[in-house]
Amino acid sequence: MTTAPQLPVPTPQRPTPVWIHDRLVEAGEATLAYDDHGITVGDGVFETIKFEERGVFALTQHLERLGQSARTMEIPLPEEARIRDAVSAVTQSFWAESDSSTGFLRITLTAGPGPLGTPRGELTPTLIVAVRPGTIRLEPTAVHLTTWTRNERSALAGVKSTSYGENVIALLDATRHGCSEAIFANTSGELCEGTGSNVFVAISDTLVTPPLSSGCLAGVTRQLLLDAGVGIERSIAVSELSECTEMFLVSTGREVQPVLRCDAVQFPFAPGPFTSSARATWLNDIVADPSLYS
Repeated sequence: MTTAPQLPVPTPQRPTPVWIHDRLVEAGEATLAYDDHGITVGDGVFETIKFEERGVFALTQHLERLGQSARTMEIPLPEEARIRDAVSAVTQSFWAESDSSTGFLRITLTAGPGPLGTPRGELTPTLIVAVRPGTIRLEPTAVHLTTWTRNERSALAGVKSTSYGENVIALLDATRHGCSEAIFANTSGELCEGTGSNVFVAISDTLVTPPLSSGCLAGVTRQLLLDAGVGIERSIAVSELSECTEMFLVSTGREVQPVLRCDAVQFPFAPGPFTSSARATWLNDIVADPSLYS
């Protein structure tokens, strides 16, 4: 069994301060109420965003998606200026204390304190912004088509919710198969998404990715690639995987990552021409666009 490539272990660094309760605090002093609905029932939404010295990448697009997720979950969204101020404070603190060239922001918005059960309290949302150093996953990887399915008609379909238990279990299963990502089909037997990524495949000399109607998350990386003319949306039956000649994953932390195999389906020459072209477009046309940095 092929073992999935391991990510490099980052050098331990002093934890960067966290923005919580409208102020910057040391990571060890950040506290969250025991009855916060984000903890008790996973009642919250989040975004993960890459930043470099030249700025925070696609912050506007990520905040738009955060807003959409919050509206679907009926969680009041703080003013955008307030979120941007928090992002600025945390990233500046990161650069003052870290020698990393790349970092990742985690913006989390929960419904705030509430009863120890499903009903909500008075809805006083908690905004948390944290950062960590990191690297982009560029090396070819292996994925596992999990036996669990995404429900494209779920109330949370397309929402970047903190309710990630399903993803955690699927990813644990994938690692046991020597893979770094689990891929879900939906209840209609169509390809949907990974636990933390969108998927593109080449079939019959055409690059395709599942449409949002499949139940997949509206990935920011996915949409930027589609807007740049990389691939088209169409429903992909799981049975078509055997016909695929290429596969790659896209996400904030992976950008464009080639796939070597999806269970028994092998892609020994990864990255193939579609993957290489998508990667070139990402680097030369998208990441290089100064208008995408804040």
